[in-house]
Amino acid sequence: MQGMTRRPFALVCALTLLAAACTSSPAPEPSASPIPAVNAARAALLPRTVDAIPDMDLETYGALRLQVEGTPMVINMWASWCGPCKAEAPDLAAAAARYGDRVQFLGVDVQDNRGDAQDFVHAHGWSYPSVFDPSGAIMTHLGISGPPATFFYAADGSFVTSVHGQIAPEALDQALRELLA
Repeated sequence: MQGMTRRPFALVCALTLLAAACTSSPAPEPSASPIPAVNAARAALLPRTVDAIPDMDLETYGALRLQVEGTPMVINMWASWCGPCKAEAPDLAAAAARYGDRVQFLGVDVQDNRGDAQDFVHAHGWSYPSVFDPSGAIMTHLGISGPPATFFYAADGSFVTSVHGQIAPEALDQALRELLA
């Protein structure tokens, strides 16, 4: 007798689940895949996707710079809330597209909100990675009071030049050509 009452109950449960599955709303679309970063150098500390934007302190930043030695490097300090950063972002994207296989580009997002930073990177089509400097320690170490600022380093890691404030496309291109000369 017990077996008889369990079977109809199990059947009703199975039919209820089947009906619920047929009438439920479709599954949400999966989120967009992370965009791989174009990295000219092989370095364990370089983010592998453009929207990872991991936290980086001054010590780790120094270690990253050492790992990239052997490849010229451009470091751009930026923030999503910075007007001049927004203005220079397309020029940096174009320069990275042109030189990114020979020069390591790295953004340092300063005192920002990570979600806004990720939106900024996507909106401007950056192909290179960025790291997150929430306290501004890296910025302070480099001697600047706020973004934007762009630093150029030779393949041996030596400092070449910097531009504090928005970089003009011509100055960016000239500094990159000098790095590769």
